[in-house]
Amino acid sequence: MKINDMPKLESPFVRKKINGKYVVTSEVAEGYEWVFEDESVLAIEKLHGENVSIYINNGQITHIWSRNRRVPFFNVENRNIIEALLNSYIKGYMEFLPDGQHFGEFIGPGSQGNPYKIQKPLWIPFGTYAVKTLKYNSWGKYPKDFETISNWFKELLPLYAKNIGSESTFVEGIVFTHPDGRMAKLRRDMFDWYNGDRHKVKQ
Repeated sequence: MKINDMPKLESPFVRKKINGKYVVTSEVAEGYEWVFEDESVLAIEKLHGENVSIYINNGQITHIWSRNRRVPFFNVENRNIIEALLNSYIKGYMEFLPDGQHFGEFIGPGSQGNPYKIQKPLWIPFGTYAVKTLKYNSWGKYPKDFETISNWFKELLPLYAKNIGSESTFVEGIVFTHPDGRMAKLRRDMFDWYNGDRHKVKQ
């Protein structure tokens, strides 16, 4: 059985250090033209949590991984991840997941300060729940030039928080997905106008 780590997602815009901040520029990164040119690309809300994948065999979860670190089923240190999976199973988030490895985001208490203000930890599968319910239908309805996208990002609505009735207004950004499996990410903190804390970047 081969377990893969979630591929590192890159920005579709070239990033540079400007005035002490590592931000995106209007230059499209080589190989990422598809984000702006292909009409089949989806813009999915990027959840801010911890990447956790599960492996299903014969309809049963047999392995849990946080990135490339295996998470034991019985481990106090990782109880929030286990609880997140159980809560998501109860909510039906795992319904229809076939055998194989599935990536998702562990959010809630115990993950990134719980920006969505939910009471219990949850695991959100990317390929099913996120793609189906966290898609921005406004993507593609406006010009896809840098200035327009930058302004659109300033007004991004918190789709996940809205879906669950949370008062949180937090939106981290977007994952762009292509039907052939290609992905890219764009966070609000990558723009020069962002005033909050930024992700630490290894350059």
